[in-house]
Amino acid sequence: METGPLVSVDWLSQRLDDPDLRVVDATWYMPAEQRPGLDEFRKGHIPGAVFFDIDQIADREVDLPHMAPRPEVFAQAASALGLSPAHKIVVYDGHGIFSSPRVWWTLRLMGFETVAVLDGGLKAWQAAGMPLASGDAEPVPAPAFARYRPHLVRGLDDVRQALGDSGLQILDARPAARFLGQAPEPRPGLRGGHMPGACNLPWNAVVGPDGALRSPEELRGAFVAAGINIDQPVITTCGSGVSAAVLVLALARLGVEDVPIYDGSWSEWGGRADTPVATGS
Repeated sequence: METGPLVSVDWLSQRLDDPDLRVVDATWYMPAEQRPGLDEFRKGHIPGAVFFDIDQIADREVDLPHMAPRPEVFAQAASALGLSPAHKIVVYDGHGIFSSPRVWWTLRLMGFETVAVLDGGLKAWQAAGMPLASGDAEPVPAPAFARYRPHLVRGLDDVRQALGDSGLQILDARPAARFLGQAPEPRPGLRGGHMPGACNLPWNAVVGPDGALRSPEELRGAFVAAGINIDQPVITTCGSGVSAAVLVLALARLGVEDVPIYDGSWSEWGGRADTPVATGS
């Protein structure tokens, strides 16, 4: 996208009638909230948007939450939503910036290049007095497409190797209390703590109170404070691969492109008996 990884409400509002533009609602809530994103979409969404369900457009054959879908599954789903690489795609969510970066990352993982996140999300859209639509979307199907880009994702063995490599940095987006093993994980059966040697930068530290991504200067300071050198390779992780994408988006805003996500994240690592776990700082 010519704007970089983010677009403003003004930018989007001026282009809603562009036939080459597609808007995607990526709203998702933690399971304990019992608040389906599709229900929220039906109550109110940006006009013309379609709903991307990260729990449904996923690899449903593994026992881990919303893992990235296989390319053929993604291609069929994107086609049904009317999304193709020929479109300019803007993704947003109801929090501001929380789950939209995950869909932004998924689209890029599948070879979609012109994708951006709406800075501030639906909150910013409504705060600017912009209109909402309700009900279900009525997309026009697009040609099916996926060109998988494996360098944007990491698996369990990749992270095992990274922990022993002084040139690689693991950055965990979970809240500090969970990272330190001082608070329980929201998903049952997971150990508390973190991967030995990992750094911690909670995802909400890079998002302002208005739901928009913080300024580049603030972002640089946050990564430095977390012990991360943005000039060296980074792998992001979190609880289930959603908030890790917020850090990927923040790094992209600083010009650090194509940072990979450990897709299994703590749902995989913390649920196994053969992975090392550290607690405390």
